[in-house]
Amino acid sequence: MTIRRILGIETEYGVTCVVDGQRRLSPDEVARYLFRRVVAWGRSSNVFLPNGGRLYLDVGSHPEYATAECDSLSDLIAQDQAGDRIIEDLVIEAETRLNNEGTLGQIHIFKNNTDSVGNSYGCHENYSIQRKNDFESIVQHLVPFLITRQIFTGAGKWTRTSKEGFFQISQRAEHMWESISSATTRSRPIINTRDEPHADPELYRRLHVIVGDSNMSQCTTALKVVITELVLQVLENPSNNIDIQIDNPIRAIRDISTDLDFKRLIKLTNGKEFTALQIQKEYFSAVAKLPDLSEILKKPLYSYAFDLWKRSIESFEKMDFTTVELELDWIIKKNYIEQYKRKHNVSDLDSKLELLDISYHNIRRDRGIFYILENSGLVKSLIKEQEIAWAQNNPPATTRAALRGKFIKEAQEKKRDFTVDWVHLKINDQNQKTVVCQDPFLSVDKRVDDLIASL
Repeated sequence: MTIRRILGIETEYGVTCVVDGQRRLSPDEVARYLFRRVVAWGRSSNVFLPNGGRLYLDVGSHPEYATAECDSLSDLIAQDQAGDRIIEDLVIEAETRLNNEGTLGQIHIFKNNTDSVGNSYGCHENYSIQRKNDFESIVQHLVPFLITRQIFTGAGKWTRTSKEGFFQISQRAEHMWESISSATTRSRPIINTRDEPHADPELYRRLHVIVGDSNMSQCTTALKVVITELVLQVLENPSNNIDIQIDNPIRAIRDISTDLDFKRLIKLTNGKEFTALQIQKEYFSAVAKLPDLSEILKKPLYSYAFDLWKRSIESFEKMDFTTVELELDWIIKKNYIEQYKRKHNVSDLDSKLELLDISYHNIRRDRGIFYILENSGLVKSLIKEQEIAWAQNNPPATTRAALRGKFIKEAQEKKRDFTVDWVHLKINDQNQKTVVCQDPFLSVDKRVDDLIASL
């Protein structure tokens, strides 16, 4: 039986503002410009939007966008892309206001994971899991998969030291310090196990994966989510025979990120040694044996992502990336940097390469290198611009987000004071009417209709 699952992505963005070509505003100053409009209508820098998503200012003055709850891959990609467009609109407006006030500068927002002084910020994935499943066992057997999937899903990074410049696969890998932990910033684990289901706690848990890179490519986002969700389906079956445990996970995740020919051996707890590619092949084989895989792959984007996983494995074995060079983020970026180096005869120690790296992630469509490549046909896309534009203002129709989005729109139109979070919808009047929505799959609820009618 095909499992219906809630999916979500949270993205923290890097921000900078260059004034007069060199002076920079502090992140706090930039954030105040960015969120002025948000605070004006939401009275806070932490708001839920009519599309069901959440926009807020995170620690370190990082804008963060969390997608609404999605139960389809197309909705998830559209919601994720919509977040980029919502942030881009804030940037354009803030930059215009800044310049009108006499400060000539450019505000840049990056969908990446590291800044120039070594700070890291995340891209978190969320997957609903039924409470009855053995969560600890699932998490334990998922970690080796997450450590090694970076060879396909990394965003790539150009790193320069005083002696050399080199490319690595993942931006987040070197910032992970534990495999599993309930903390997020102090220890920065691969999987955060804090039990916040944002749903009925007797029925659901939320798997919170914080190891992934922020992806510009829709194809890489689809691959990242689908292969993780398929592996979860394998691990949720108690009779699965996956038993891969890495001896030193944190060393492994760093080693794999710099292993661009996929030959480095990773020691397992049973004494055997596998490459990251070999470990991925083990998980792929397990997924290929899912009894209902053919039913799952009737969904076009799932079929596409599964095929991309297969093609990626085959191309990496041959060290011929031509069949995936328009789809995998780190390969798209690496090819661009290599071509630039050849064309301009640039040394590996040239700081321009770091600038190219970060510019790849600029979400301004008139400035970001990724969008230049996309417009040149050097990047493959999966969903249409109309779908992204729709998702900026409308929630997924088949999850609880539909209820939240409808309530927010109506309350705003009626100019009523309200409070919402992932579970609660509340009218802030003398009656303090509140509806608790604990079922993330419920998109129609008479209680919410009555609450809206009372507006």
